[in-house]
Amino acid sequence: MATRPRRDTRAFDTELLVALAGQVVVLLTLTLTVGVGSAGWLACCVFAAVVGFLLAIGAPARRAAAAGSANRVTLARATLVGGVTALVADQIADEMAGLPDRPVRAVVMLVIASVALALDLADGYVARRTDSVSELGARFDMELDSLLVLVLSVLASRSLGLWVLAIGLARYLFIAAMAIWPQLKGELPFSRARKVVAATQGVVMIAAVAPFVPRPLAAAAVAVALTTLVWSFGRDAVYLLRRRPD
Repeated sequence: MATRPRRDTRAFDTELLVALAGQVVVLLTLTLTVGVGSAGWLACCVFAAVVGFLLAIGAPARRAAAAGSANRVTLARATLVGGVTALVADQIADEMAGLPDRPVRAVVMLVIASVALALDLADGYVARRTDSVSELGARFDMELDSLLVLVLSVLASRSLGLWVLAIGLARYLFIAAMAIWPQLKGELPFSRARKVVAATQGVVMIAAVAPFVPRPLAAAAVAVALTTLVWSFGRDAVYLLRRRPD
């Protein structure tokens, strides 16, 4: 029985290495097509290094359980999020340097971000169909969603204002609050409303950074999304803080 976890762990590590190689391919492709500069390379490499490190140091049993088709889909999503990170960093660097915008870069970024968001449905479906649902896979999937929203919120804040960062930072502020109120680490009951609100954030942020969406409309959409997000986190926080310990 001891040999199976080791083999499965090696499978997970192999999938991770392939994904890291795929990240390099994505970055090289973007460089050759839209001209990603040093800022984009740095941001993407930091993203890949952090994600790879956090996955690699996971408990062996959790990594073994996560290996499989669903994990490969999620890792593919990660390479796309890394590509979006590179394009966003590259665009911000150009803006700060006073360089002209490149519309092709914005279109490519929107396409990649949309595909990454759409694949969020695929990895869960694959996990259920292949009976490969795992704790690490679910957590990784959720954190990728949060990272994508954070990266897009950084770009959107350039034109809409720093208040937009509240959407990208909301989850991380909630995690930080756990250090003050350990009750927030408790398990939450299933909520369809929570899932809808979470899914909406990515869609709204993609629309918010689209150059063809009027800024007033983008600002209004982000404001509504932020309101629902604050409501969702607030409701969960109240539930956890009021719940009596077992």
